[in-house]
Amino acid sequence: MSSDLPFGFSAGGDDEIPHQGGSGGADGSDGPGGPPSPFGFGEGFDPSQLDMSQLGAALQQLGAMLQSGGADAGAAVNWTLAHDTARGLVAQAGDPSVSAVERREVEQALDLATLWLDPVSTFPATSSGGGAWSRSEWIEATLPSWQRIVEPVAVRVNDSMNGILPTEGLPEGLPPEFAQMAAPLMGMARQMGSMMFGSQLGQGLGTLASEVLGAADVGIPLTDDARCALLPRNVAAFGEGLGVDIEQVRLYVALREAASQRLFAHVPWLRSQLTAAVEAYASGITLDRSRIEDAARGIDPSNPEAMQEVLASGVFVPEDTPEQMAALARLETLLALVEGWVDDVVTEACAGRLPAADALRETMRRRRASGGPAEKTFATLVGLELRPRRLREASQLWSAVREARGLEARDALWGHPDLLPAPDDLDGDDAIAAFVVRTAPLDLSALEGLAPAPEDPQDPAPGDAPGDAPGDDGVPPGLGDA
Repeated sequence: MSSDLPFGFSAGGDDEIPHQGGSGGADGSDGPGGPPSPFGFGEGFDPSQLDMSQLGAALQQLGAMLQSGGADAGAAVNWTLAHDTARGLVAQAGDPSVSAVERREVEQALDLATLWLDPVSTFPATSSGGGAWSRSEWIEATLPSWQRIVEPVAVRVNDSMNGILPTEGLPEGLPPEFAQMAAPLMGMARQMGSMMFGSQLGQGLGTLASEVLGAADVGIPLTDDARCALLPRNVAAFGEGLGVDIEQVRLYVALREAASQRLFAHVPWLRSQLTAAVEAYASGITLDRSRIEDAARGIDPSNPEAMQEVLASGVFVPEDTPEQMAALARLETLLALVEGWVDDVVTEACAGRLPAADALRETMRRRRASGGPAEKTFATLVGLELRPRRLREASQLWSAVREARGLEARDALWGHPDLLPAPDDLDGDDAIAAFVVRTAPLDLSALEGLAPAPEDPQDPAPGDAPGDAPGDDGVPPGLGDA
C-alpha cells in the first residue's frame, strides 16, 4: 500500500492546524472522566462554551459547498467539484491557448513519428488524427477515464466512512439551537466524503495537467478514440536544461505518444484489465472503525478544520490484504509491460535517425523511476503507489523476444492477457531468457523426411477387414436383393 494517504490527504504536524478548544488535551478533551461522546466531541465537553457564531459560520460554509455539488453531491466523488478545482488550478497558474505555430509543430512531429513507427510495429497507425492541447483541454478530454478508474476505490472508501457515522444518541445538554441543527448536520456529514474526494482529486488532476507531456503519458488509455495529442507548453518545460534541441525532444515525445496510442487502439482489453485490477484492489478496502471512533472523540466542534485534521492523521489508511497485493502486482506488471513495449518500439524507430535518442531515453526512464505522472497520479488519487520499477526489465524482455523471433512475435503476445509475461518473468536475465524459450513456437522441421512408421504384422490386411470383401456390405446374403 502506498505510504501516501488515499485521495491526496497529507499528514500534517500537530501544530499545522491550531487547536481551538481551549486548554484541553491533544485529543480534544478537557480532562479525564466522563463517557465518550458518540457525536465526536471530546470527553468532558461543556456545551455552554460552544460559540454559536463560529458554528453558524462553519455551517454556512458547508452549506455553500454542498449546494455547489449539484447532481454529484450524493455520489462517491463530487466530479463537478473535481472538474472545477482542476480547471481553477491550471487557470491560476496560467494556461494560454495553443498557438497556430505550436499546433503546426506538433502535427509535423506526429506525422513524422507515424512514418518512423510503421516499419517497427505490426500495429497500424491510428486514424483519429492528433493535435496540440492546452492543460485545460487535457483535463476535459481525460476526466471521463479518470472517473472509471477512481470510482471503484472512492465508492469503497466512502461506504466505509459512512458506516462509522453515528445515527443516534446525541450528547446531552446541547443548546436548543444546536439540537435543531443536528439531524440535517448528520445528513450533510454523509456527503462530506464525496466533496473532500472531489476537491482532492481536482487538486491532483490540476497538478498532473502541468506535468503530462501527452494524452498517453500516464501509461494508461485515457481517451476512447486513440487520439495522439501533445501539450506543447509541458513538452517545452520538459526539454529545458537537457541540452537537446527542442525539435528532437518534441519528436521523441511524439514517437512515444504515437506508439502508446497504437497499442491502446489495437489491444482493446487493456482498459478493462486495468480497471479490473483497480476494482479487485478496491474490493478489499476496509477501515478500522475503532481507530476512527477514537480519533473522532478528539474533534473540536468549534474548529471548522477538525475533520481535515482527523483525515490527515492516517486513520483512513487500510492495511493491504493478500488479495490486494496480488491485484497490485498485476496492475504494476501490466503498466511496466506497456512502458517497456513503448520503450523498445521507440528505440528501434530512432536507431540511426535521432542523435539524442539515447540521452532522451535515459532521461525518460529516470523520470519514470523517480515518480513520473503514473506513480504520482495513482498514489494521490487512488492510494496506490505504482513506481514502474520493472520498466528496464520489461523493455529488455520485449527486446529479447523481438531479437529471437521478430517484431511480429513480439506484438502477437498482446493478443490475449494469458500470453503476456507474469511478474516472475521479469526477475532478471535468466527469467527473461526462460520466457523467450518457453513461448517459442514448436519447431517441427526435424520431423520432415522421416520414414513412415512400420506396419504392425497383427493389423488385418485391407481385404481381411470386415466389410472389405467384394460384395460384403454387412447385409446377410439375399436380404439386399429384394
